[in-house]
Amino acid sequence: MRRLSISITYLVFLVLLIIPLGKIFTSAVSTGGSGFWHALSTPEALHAFLVSGLIVGTVTVVNTLFGVLLAVLLVRETRISRRIRQFLNSVVDLPFAVSPIIGGLMIVLLMGPHTALGTFFEAHGLKIVFAMPGMILATLFVTFPLMVREVMPVLQEVGTQQEEAAYTLGAGSWLTFWRVTWPAIRWGVLYGVVLTIARALGEFGAVLVVSGNIINKTQSATTLVYQQVENFNFVAANSIALVLAAFSIVVLLLLEWAKKRKEVC
Repeated sequence: MRRLSISITYLVFLVLLIIPLGKIFTSAVSTGGSGFWHALSTPEALHAFLVSGLIVGTVTVVNTLFGVLLAVLLVRETRISRRIRQFLNSVVDLPFAVSPIIGGLMIVLLMGPHTALGTFFEAHGLKIVFAMPGMILATLFVTFPLMVREVMPVLQEVGTQQEEAAYTLGAGSWLTFWRVTWPAIRWGVLYGVVLTIARALGEFGAVLVVSGNIINKTQSATTLVYQQVENFNFVAANSIALVLAAFSIVVLLLLEWAKKRKEVC
C-alpha cells in the first residue's frame, strides 16, 4: 500500500508538473537559442518584465509593512473587541474566498474612469484603473493575506512573556518590537515575503481586468503570455513562461533554504 501511494504521488507529480514544464522548455527552444533570446529581448517583453518587477517589488514592500502590523494588532492588541477582531480576520481571508477576477472587477467598479472616485483621482492627476496603481491594488488584494497568515501563528506560538519582561525593564513599544518580537517572527516574515513574490509574479486574472493589457503601458509578463498565446506565437509565450517558472522555482528554493536555516538556528 505504501509503494502504491508513493507511485501515485510520483505519477501525479510527473503529469502535473514535470511534463508541462518539459513541454514549455521544448517549445521555448524549438527554434533554437536565437529564437528564445529574441522572444525575451523584444521591447514588449522587456517592458512587461519591468512592469511585473515594479508590481512585485511594490506589493512585497507594502504587504510586509502592513501585513506584519496587522498580524501584531490581531494577536497582541487586547483593547480590540472580539467582534472587531473577527471582522478583521474575515476581511483578511476575503481574497481567499473571492476570485481574483472578481477582485479586479470590484476595483474597476469603484475606481474606474466613469466612477466618482476614479473621476476624482484623475482630476488630481492620478489614474487608477488601466494604469499601474490599479494593477498594484489588484495584486495587493490577492496577496495581502499571505503575510498576515504567516506571521500570526508565529506570534501566537512565542507568546508574550518575553515582551512583557521587556516592558517591565522599561523598554518602549518600538524597542521591544525590534529587540524581542522581530527576532522571533523574522523567519515567518521571510516565508510571507517569498510567498508574496511568487503569488504576485504569477497573478493574471485581477491584473488583466484592471490593466486593459495595453502593450508597452500596462502589460505584465503574465498578460503578455496570454496575448502571445492568443496570437498563436507559442515560442514567445513559452519563452516568457519559462522565465517566470524558473524565477518561481528559485523563490521556492529560497523558501526551503530559509526553513533549513530556521531549523539550524
